[in-house]
Amino acid sequence: MKTNNLKQVKTLTFVTLLLGLIAFCQESDKSKSCTIGYTSLSSGIIEIYQKNTEGKSNIKSTNEKGGYLAWSPDGKRIAFYAKYDDKKTWSIHTMNSDGTNRKRLTHAKNKWDNAPDWSPDGTKIVFAREYKDAEGVWHPEIWIMNSDGSEQTQIKSLKGSNPYFTPDGKIVFSWEFEDKSSAISIADIDGKNIIQLTHNGAKEWHPDVSADGKQIAFMSDRDGNFEIYVMDINGSNQKRLTYNDVRDSMPSWSPDGSQLIFISKTDGISTIYSMNKDGSSVKKIISNGGQAAWLKIIK
Repeated sequence: MKTNNLKQVKTLTFVTLLLGLIAFCQESDKSKSCTIGYTSLSSGIIEIYQKNTEGKSNIKSTNEKGGYLAWSPDGKRIAFYAKYDDKKTWSIHTMNSDGTNRKRLTHAKNKWDNAPDWSPDGTKIVFAREYKDAEGVWHPEIWIMNSDGSEQTQIKSLKGSNPYFTPDGKIVFSWEFEDKSSAISIADIDGKNIIQLTHNGAKEWHPDVSADGKQIAFMSDRDGNFEIYVMDINGSNQKRLTYNDVRDSMPSWSPDGSQLIFISKTDGISTIYSMNKDGSSVKKIISNGGQAAWLKIIK
């Protein structure tokens, strides 16, 4: 009896999740297709939700544990991080979008390599590396490498995390300061011409650039709680989009720039929500999901 009840609960949960995702993507008038990758927090497995132009939908598993999912520009590959050495070592990996051809690219022991992102042409991957040295000093670094893992190089002038490529090949990132505050900033791929875009003395993380390169969505605790904000690529027109008493984080733009998905910790459970780019029409997509990224194919 208990086994049957458990199966019924699992089936109902899956159906509810699937219907919510179908409705969400069908309501995006401009984006007729929809592909979102996320980490299923109950299992730690990277899952892919897809809806094609004919309206057919499915959820598939890559059967690989990981997080900080990033799509390649052609949508065929995924970069992510996985943990080793009792979670003391984090490493960047790539795999095909169906979970095959998994490759470990970084092997730095006792360092946290995370938040990978692909260059617009798919030849490079930028990522964050964090670690404490022998004196206990924390080092937030940004590195870049070829997409096959070769030529790993630190961009020494950039001190921070959450790097993200703009369509024209610049890097938007979260600059970290000695007092643990941070600011969204932008720089050339070689680390030159750094421009600080936010100036709030807050913690401001996870920038995501719209496909047209005109706007940046990010999370900030400038108002006392982590909320989602948006601004123009030059830092102007900063606007708060969410107004919750829980942590909202990790925004990701839809391909047409009309919507955002983000993570909200509702009742202690990480949940994926969607909203319009002006913050309206907030809708729950999936419970027990995190680190979601919307596929934006560069043609």
